[in-house]
Amino acid sequence: MELMHVVALLLLFWVCSEAVINLKYGINEEMKPGSVIGNVTKDALKQGFQIAPQPPYLRVISNSEPRWVELSPAGILTTQMKIDRDVVCRQNPKCVISLEVMSNSMEICVIKVEIEDLNDNAPKFPTGHIDIEISENASPGTRFPLEGASDPDSGVFGVQSYSITPNELFGLEIKTRGDGSKIAELVVQKSLDRETQSHYSYEISAEDGGDPPKIGAVQLNIKVVDSNDNNPVFDEPVYTVNVMENSPVNTLVVDLNATDPDEGTNGEVVYSFNSYVTEKTRDAFKIDSRTGIITVDGVLDYETARIYEIDVQAKDLGPNSIPAHCKVTVNVMDTNDNPPVINLLSLNTEMVEVSENAQRGYVIALVRVSDKDAGANGKVQCRLQGNVPFRLQEYESFSTILVDGRLDREQKDTYNLTIQAEDSGVPPLRAVKSLVVKVTDENDNPPHFLKPHYQEMVMENNLPGSCLLAVSAEDPDLGMNGTVSYSIVPGEIKHMDVNTYVSINPSGRIYSMRSFDHEYTRTFDFKVLARDNGNPSLSSNATVRIVVLDVNDNTPVMTDPPLVNGTAEVSVPRNAGVGHMVTRVKADDYDEGENGRLTYTISEGDRAFFEIDQVNGEVRSTRMFGENAKSSYEITVVARDHGKPSLSASAYIVVYLSPNLNARESIGPVNLSLIFIIALASIAAILFVTMIFVAVKCKRDNKEIRTYNCSFFYLRRVAEYSYGNQKKSSKKKKLSKNDIRLVPRDVEETDKMNVVSCSSLTSSLNYFDYHQQSLPLGCRRSESTFLNVENQNSRNAAPNHGGYQHPFAGQGHQQPDLIINGMPLPETENYSIDSSYVNSRAHLIKSTSTFKDLEGNSLKDSGHEESDQTDSEHDVHRGHYVDTAVNDMLNMTVPPNVCQLPDQGGE
Repeated sequence: MELMHVVALLLLFWVCSEAVINLKYGINEEMKPGSVIGNVTKDALKQGFQIAPQPPYLRVISNSEPRWVELSPAGILTTQMKIDRDVVCRQNPKCVISLEVMSNSMEICVIKVEIEDLNDNAPKFPTGHIDIEISENASPGTRFPLEGASDPDSGVFGVQSYSITPNELFGLEIKTRGDGSKIAELVVQKSLDRETQSHYSYEISAEDGGDPPKIGAVQLNIKVVDSNDNNPVFDEPVYTVNVMENSPVNTLVVDLNATDPDEGTNGEVVYSFNSYVTEKTRDAFKIDSRTGIITVDGVLDYETARIYEIDVQAKDLGPNSIPAHCKVTVNVMDTNDNPPVINLLSLNTEMVEVSENAQRGYVIALVRVSDKDAGANGKVQCRLQGNVPFRLQEYESFSTILVDGRLDREQKDTYNLTIQAEDSGVPPLRAVKSLVVKVTDENDNPPHFLKPHYQEMVMENNLPGSCLLAVSAEDPDLGMNGTVSYSIVPGEIKHMDVNTYVSINPSGRIYSMRSFDHEYTRTFDFKVLARDNGNPSLSSNATVRIVVLDVNDNTPVMTDPPLVNGTAEVSVPRNAGVGHMVTRVKADDYDEGENGRLTYTISEGDRAFFEIDQVNGEVRSTRMFGENAKSSYEITVVARDHGKPSLSASAYIVVYLSPNLNARESIGPVNLSLIFIIALASIAAILFVTMIFVAVKCKRDNKEIRTYNCSFFYLRRVAEYSYGNQKKSSKKKKLSKNDIRLVPRDVEETDKMNVVSCSSLTSSLNYFDYHQQSLPLGCRRSESTFLNVENQNSRNAAPNHGGYQHPFAGQGHQQPDLIINGMPLPETENYSIDSSYVNSRAHLIKSTSTFKDLEGNSLKDSGHEESDQTDSEHDVHRGHYVDTAVNDMLNMTVPPNVCQLPDQGGE
């Protein structure tokens, strides 16, 4: 435990030694004002002192003599006035001016300026001469104290020695008194003879220690008187006594005793203080001239004078008495009679100021506590009373008051500190000192709005420039730090600058910059910025919402039925029944609520025949019109809102009776939306089915047609093969896809191409005339397949044949319609063709194809005139109808790749 205590003391000493540095300077007295003593900033930096980056580098906390010296903001220490040390410090061996300065880093620098004495004063005796009487029988060695000289200079420049005019009878002996001053005693060196010489005059010189020394002199007059048989003699040449300070008057100090063996008046001794005893001593003590008792006669103060030296002489009352001398040294003893004295080393000893932003450890004041008592009586301890955010840090010669907590001026701006100092005397004495600490303001609080959100209801159509509302923000800071100004935060409302809507003055009152329209802007928000005038400034914002209330400023507008110059015409059946809906009146009102709620009424006209629903505006008949009713009726319908004041619109409706319309009683309101939805659904369903059908067809057609365009074919009638006596087989035989080929148009220009397929040449189509003598190489006539087309007339001309027959021109025999692999098809067999396929091609054949006979003549459509030839020989050359060809194809089976040319492109 003791070790920890020692370590703590060492740490405290280390902290103190680091936190405080000492600078010492010396100047001579009598220097003129403005003389530079030293550069404190530079010297402090050399010792590691933390200096502010810009002036003022140091802050002066205390100055013992602000009249004499000052510290500039740059840290230069100079004199303020001419200093006379001899006046200021008198005989004190040390004459020091003390300053305490502090840096921004809370380090303290103690500056000592010692005023050095100059030998500018010579010793001086209090009187111009000294008179002394000496008995002629004074033996050698007898001493007579002389009054000393004084020198305002101190130290070596004070009186250092005395001298007397050289002679053989008298000499001087120099003695040092308790206060350090020097005095001279006249010493008799040889016997005196009054009859030889009764008067002597010498010069006593006092010399100081200057270089060169200064000298003061006085005239010494000695008178030799007749001898007295016996002289008084003190028991002791020197007496030393102790007296407590503050001893009451008449307290015994010492009882002196001097004896004289003579009788009568020659033996009666009288005591007195020597003539050069100071007035200060005479005020403190007194001596009884008869008894020699020295008592206290004044105030003894240890702190003022700790020692007194009293020169006492005793002489008898006989003639030519030679006085006896002794020295009484009185030591004043200290008592605990002085309480501690607390001095604040700040510029203002009653109040100090500290910023609320001061950090922990910031020094606000220096405290110096002193006690004039000595020893334990003068040992003092200090502390701060109360629970305050400050603490006291003690150093060797002073203490500092530091910030020890967070300061907030807005919560507490003043602290009353009480410093208590107590000495260690018995009983201990205490002293207290009050100090007011004022916390100065810093701009540490932004403005605070009373509400974070403001909302104001404003009627539309307000006057521009009218006051809408007032916002207010408080700033607890003082002065400019608490002065708040307001502005609108930049922004947009409906793509327009917010300042075109509102403005604000410095006091927080918000004004409209335009007339608001509820139908255009129902609400809008913006932010208001409150900024103080501190440096740097702080700000905050609040949201303001303006709600534009509706005013009945919009007149209803008739929208249905359409009006022309305010008039609408409608028709109803003449035989319409009661409740028949004539029309529906609809009006719009842009206002809201009651201002926009409309009521419909019939104000004028044939009101007996019609009524109107006040809510939905439906106009219905209230009676039958009959045959005798007039042809038209007129009513005026009014749509009126519920605002205050109410606004209205009217429509003039002419109702015509339509005699040609079948009357149908209205069965109530028709739900048009439902009808519209049903219609859309139906159309969508039809489109969907159609798309599926087309998709299937296209897929099938693509499979049949592929990529080849077979938009135009030539179908040639080759022959009609018939077995008249053969019966048709009831069983149908379908053709194979390899048995039939259609001939494209671009290869029929030879006018002789009627063979569609040849089984021996399946890799390509071969076109040649059936009547030609030779077939293509590799193709036998018996392997060819022929296709012909006959017209309806030819078909009807041979009803008895199961196949199609037609005579060829120039041929005496008939050729078969189809020859499959060289074998004519029997008449009795039916050959069918996919009708869907033929129908899909029929349109193309009819629209884009030209059919030709074997001679190359065009087969005309039914819309053309027939040829004048009536001969059956020329029937095959006459145009056949397209429909006939299509119908004949219905009994054929056409392969799906009929339009595909093997291994060839083509159109």
